[in-house]
Amino acid sequence: MRKSCLRAVWVILAVFVLPLGIWAYSAAAPEFSGAAVAGAELTFGTSPRESSSGITSPEPRMMLRSPASSGIGAGESSERDESISGQPQDERKPVGIETEKPPAALLLSEPYPEKQDNRSGPLEKTHYGPYSGPLFFDLDGGGQVRNGTHYSNAELLAQSRLPPAFSTDHTEGAPLVLIYHTHATESYEPADRDFYDSSFKSKTTDPTRSVVEVGARICRELEAAGIPYIHDTLIHDRPTYSGAYDSSRSTVKALLEKYPSIKIVLDIHRDGLQQADGTRIAPVADIGGRDAAQIMMISGCDDGTMGMPDHLKNFRFACALQQELESSFPGLTRPIFFDYRHYNQDLSTGALLIEVGSHGNSLEQAFYAGELIGKGLAGVVERYKAGK
Repeated sequence: MRKSCLRAVWVILAVFVLPLGIWAYSAAAPEFSGAAVAGAELTFGTSPRESSSGITSPEPRMMLRSPASSGIGAGESSERDESISGQPQDERKPVGIETEKPPAALLLSEPYPEKQDNRSGPLEKTHYGPYSGPLFFDLDGGGQVRNGTHYSNAELLAQSRLPPAFSTDHTEGAPLVLIYHTHATESYEPADRDFYDSSFKSKTTDPTRSVVEVGARICRELEAAGIPYIHDTLIHDRPTYSGAYDSSRSTVKALLEKYPSIKIVLDIHRDGLQQADGTRIAPVADIGGRDAAQIMMISGCDDGTMGMPDHLKNFRFACALQQELESSFPGLTRPIFFDYRHYNQDLSTGALLIEVGSHGNSLEQAFYAGELIGKGLAGVVERYKAGK
């Protein structure tokens, strides 16, 4: 009798309960079905990691994603896109042009150190105010020029009063601005503090903690103003530092050939200011109650041997941007350095090198300066449109 009852229970389980369980499992977890796994793609990306400095950086992650659940690919907008614009991606027309990106292995080759606690030397914040002396002169709309050339100050002041040599008109899909980084690994201090750790060489291939992020902050303001741009994020100073300008020149020339609409070409760097006693200097300006890294533009002059016959046209653009920045954010700029330098500035009449702070500035100070540069650049673009 007992065996008969057990057989009856097993029959009930086999006929009714087991099929019901199988159906429920398959309905609740379709991603484990053979078809879902076969159609999935293995993707690598980054997830935010926050350090003690409060700055987030990417942390490698690996995830299994199927086409049906892949966010943007399934017709859904990404959280990042919505956070920038407040609108779904398909309702917003981005103005940035995508270009080649650095290999993932290169980006991970020189990480930003999370701990920099050794007190190797002092670090001082300094504000560089107006200069006096025969090398310096004031611009009408604010800011100064440091003249290290054969031109007289009066000649250069007359040039500064001329508009840029190009119109800043732009159309959809035709980039006007190119931001790039010959020394893309140049980096900053993790926080605003009074010492530095010399074990950190102020270089990293992490683009979120280098001058590449400063460029990204500039581009964010261009995006907000609807100004078409390209941000070249290739790492030109790796694997060799000495060939960086040749590498960036090749990239810039190719982009100018592909997009002849580009008129403004900015190479974003950071300076390295250190006194003889080892004290590092962080040049800062108080803008709206926050410290911003002071910036310095370098406009090259041709001594007759450098192949830059249009160098004064670059200088005119430098003066236009300097005056826009100083009128909007007094104290942000150090004097334009007009000297016998090349820096690939023969490639455009709107080509400049901009030093954003020094290796003594914090990431936050440098990133804030990038935002201000972007706002000032947008102001120049608006000011010098045709017919203005």
